Amino acid sequence: MTAPVRPDERLAAPAFPPDPAAVAGPARRQPAGLHPGSLAVGALLTALVALGQISTSIYIPSMPSLVLVFDTTSAAVSWTLSSFLLGFAVGQLVYGPLSDRFGRRPVLLAGLALYVAASVACVYVTTIEGLVVGRLLQGMTACAGPVLGRAVIRDIYGAERSAEVFAYVGVAMAVSPAVAPIIGGYLQTWFGWRATFWFLAAVGFLLLVLVLRHLAETNSYRRAGTLRLAGLGSAYVTLLRSPRFNGYVLAVAFVFAGLMAFTAGAPFVFIDVLGVSPQGFGMLLAFNVAGFLAGSIAAGRLTRRFGLDRLLLVGVGTSLVGGLAMVAFGLAGIVSVAVIVGPGAVFSLGMGIVLPNGMAGAMAPYPTIAGAASAVLGFVQMLVSTLAVLLTGAFTPVSQLPMAAVIAGCTVVAFAAFVMLVWQRPPAAGYPPEPR
Repeated sequence: MTAPVRPDERLAAPAFPPDPAAVAGPARRQPAGLHPGSLAVGALLTALVALGQISTSIYIPSMPSLVLVFDTTSAAVSWTLSSFLLGFAVGQLVYGPLSDRFGRRPVLLAGLALYVAASVACVYVTTIEGLVVGRLLQGMTACAGPVLGRAVIRDIYGAERSAEVFAYVGVAMAVSPAVAPIIGGYLQTWFGWRATFWFLAAVGFLLLVLVLRHLAETNSYRRAGTLRLAGLGSAYVTLLRSPRFNGYVLAVAFVFAGLMAFTAGAPFVFIDVLGVSPQGFGMLLAFNVAGFLAGSIAAGRLTRRFGLDRLLLVGVGTSLVGGLAMVAFGLAGIVSVAVIVGPGAVFSLGMGIVLPNGMAGAMAPYPTIAGAASAVLGFVQMLVSTLAVLLTGAFTPVSQLPMAAVIAGCTVVAFAAFVMLVWQRPPAAGYPPEPR
């Protein structure tokens, strides 16, 4: 007589294929070209994961000008960012389960095609309300890249290497928040805000072509019942019943929400309050990127040596210090470029550690529902970020204090969630033991 199977045992990972090419399965038709574990495919996955960040940050230098273009307020313009994040959150709940059922590749191709269409639609809006709707649609389609890119990484590299790979993806992704606002600043200065959306449409089309030609299917655990209400509910219940999964997700979500609060508040503080030019603002973000880059490099090199959870504790603690320092300067009435950029770089250093390790920790034990796990992670991350952006935009930016208070509050929640739900509990099944 067979012993009953617990839900966590049903979803536990079988032995992972040693050859990344094996994940596609010999019977499936593959596109001509690249080995799934190759450097070129890794670069493509990095670009897909970074698509949301690029779509968010490239138009930030245009936000103050949109107030004049549409004769509106900074709070109304902030809704263009909030609607993007909201669409980004909801869309992931669709793409993740679809990819668990039908495969990563076809769902990704559909998402990228819709992203190109939504980006072009944003070009032709004539009201701020139209841009809010356009950004909502753009967010609902842009999320296909990150949610499925994360799932593909989990498919290819398995539980043991995912944290390391996410960290190195983070190193490359650190370039996008630096480069995208600089590009956006020059596009705004030379051609106006619509040029930004033409640029995003071109990026989406390029990624669509590259996926079509070079990305093989990696989901070897397709399950027919994934999209049934009972099957989908079972997957989500399994995930949400795990305290450690929730702890990783909340740590990632609230630290990332701190970044989105900075994204929403910083252009108004730097450009309107401190008089920095749009190009200069893009250049100043390089300090935050340098912090994020350093954190990602540390995560990639030290995770196996010190353990995922130990580095996560250091990461959320570092982000907390940066957030509290920014608040302290604001309460003291000190408003300058240095007291915003410095603590922001410290916050970003911690974030560079938190994001890759938190993503890997959340997804590692769930190979059969990696799409659903990535979807929940992304949904919570973007939902919390939307609330952080709305809260930041609700205050008139006369100093960095409102923005800093939201950032600090997010880091406090991230630190508390990680300590209570992850650090004080044993490692999850399916992930290598922590070297404690």
